[in-house]
Amino acid sequence: MSTSTIDAALLQKMFLAGARNLELNKEWINDLNVFPVPDGDTGTNMTLTILSAAREVSQIEEPTMEKLAKAISSGSLRGARGNSGVILSQLFRGFTKEIKTTTEIDTLVLASAMVRAAETAYKAVMKPKEGTILTVAKGMAEKASELAQTDMELGDMMKAIIAHGDVVLSQTPELLPVLKQAGVVDSGGQGLMQVVKGAVDAYFGKEVELVSFESTPKAVTAVPETEELETADIKFGYCTEFIIMLEPGKAEYHEQELKSFLESIGDSIVCVSDDDIVKIHVHTNDPGLAIQKGLSYGSLTRMKIDNMREEHQEKLIKDAEKIAAEQKAKEAEQKARELEATALPEAEPEKEYGFIAVSVGDGLSDIFKGLGVDCLIEGGQTMNPSTEDMLDAIEKVPARNIFIFPNNKNIILAAEQARYLTDNKNIIVIPTKSVPQGITAILNFSPESTPDENAENMKAEIELVQTAQITYAVRNTVIDDMEIHEGDMMGIGDHGMLSVGTDKEVVALESVEKMTNEDTTLISVYYGCDVEEADAARLHEKLESLYPQMDIELNQGGQPIYYYIISVE
Repeated sequence: MSTSTIDAALLQKMFLAGARNLELNKEWINDLNVFPVPDGDTGTNMTLTILSAAREVSQIEEPTMEKLAKAISSGSLRGARGNSGVILSQLFRGFTKEIKTTTEIDTLVLASAMVRAAETAYKAVMKPKEGTILTVAKGMAEKASELAQTDMELGDMMKAIIAHGDVVLSQTPELLPVLKQAGVVDSGGQGLMQVVKGAVDAYFGKEVELVSFESTPKAVTAVPETEELETADIKFGYCTEFIIMLEPGKAEYHEQELKSFLESIGDSIVCVSDDDIVKIHVHTNDPGLAIQKGLSYGSLTRMKIDNMREEHQEKLIKDAEKIAAEQKAKEAEQKARELEATALPEAEPEKEYGFIAVSVGDGLSDIFKGLGVDCLIEGGQTMNPSTEDMLDAIEKVPARNIFIFPNNKNIILAAEQARYLTDNKNIIVIPTKSVPQGITAILNFSPESTPDENAENMKAEIELVQTAQITYAVRNTVIDDMEIHEGDMMGIGDHGMLSVGTDKEVVALESVEKMTNEDTTLISVYYGCDVEEADAARLHEKLESLYPQMDIELNQGGQPIYYYIISVE
């Protein structure tokens, strides 16, 4: 047997190098998504997942296997996004369970850890599908077990594992016909290979730039409080904030170019980006110029404009009140300290039931709020929320039993992972794969029923909902024997393509036609932020004409990427 091993310090370098290699290749991995939609996000989800762990790993000054195992496992579990990210986190969870009690990794430990990683990931998925990241992980684990029984050196063993992983990855199209038809290998499997290849490169001494892991990722920086100013001394009167959702087809985003423009119209600039999201803060006398510039890159959300001169006058008035209030607060604080020793324990959550839903678009969010949802998580196709986002939402809802509606098949695993990590509340994940399913599930909630009865009823009802999403293609491909060209409109159903064409309205009508039958009673249309109200009304009228026996509902959804989300029940 070989005496070559991996100690904790080397494993730390290898993990960070693997994370970095995935980050460098994430856009390539995004492009491997089967459906040529403008939201291919496997690479992004896996990268955000591993970076969550990498930030914790990079802060360990004196690494041990136990410390690394905890950082890798907890960081990736909480940061997991999308199905691919959750599976990656489960691979790390299994791997670290096997190594945390060791001091060094040799060929036998490596093989055992890889086998346990694959087994853990398979168990985390309710219906494991071959031809995916799971297949690649299992293939490499089996090869590792085989080679561990030989006298091969550790370095040579890892090279052989990678070579076998590439072979398994190349065979994924034979296991999943949809991959073969699209002419791509599995994107999650490719992401896993990039992590492993980056790690092995570090084992052999390749230097990797790790600066990006030394602090938290690009984030919104708090604007420092300014010193007291007279109103006349405020040079720029409007505090302007918004978020840009970068969109294909718009101007190419360059951070420095945008910063230069903002500096030309104001000061106190904050311009930070994270993948397809850019946070803007600027003090200016013309907020319209900043907004207009932002719109050139994509759609805007969370817009906020405050008149700082007006706020300053109000502040002067309130300062006198503040002095008196501070004295009163000190007295109350002292009294609270005196009572603290006899304070009662924190009360149990007041409500029996609570609801969390994932939503994107003002209209859709308003619908969920109207149905009684306690907490909305912003996200969806282009922004899969993380397990940590789910846990934060659970913490905010004061209820004993909390239903989560992921409303996207790529978010269900993250919700399930949050359920697993929550031990003080009963979390019920309803596997809604679309917004219409989420709405139907909530409408079928009964406060008189038990949590299990409600879950069973909701799951049965969402099976009766079919959904079509109308968007555009970002590349040429063939799916379900339909030839698709870049820029075409596509109607994507629950199980594949429904329609392809050049006109979104025609594609929407064809998609509805394929979903309806004699039992259909309701058609619901949710139009997105890029659809004019008049165009949506015209589609509504045509549907009413074609299906006079059915109820046709039209709702402003405000969702990005998808022109229409249409459901039939």
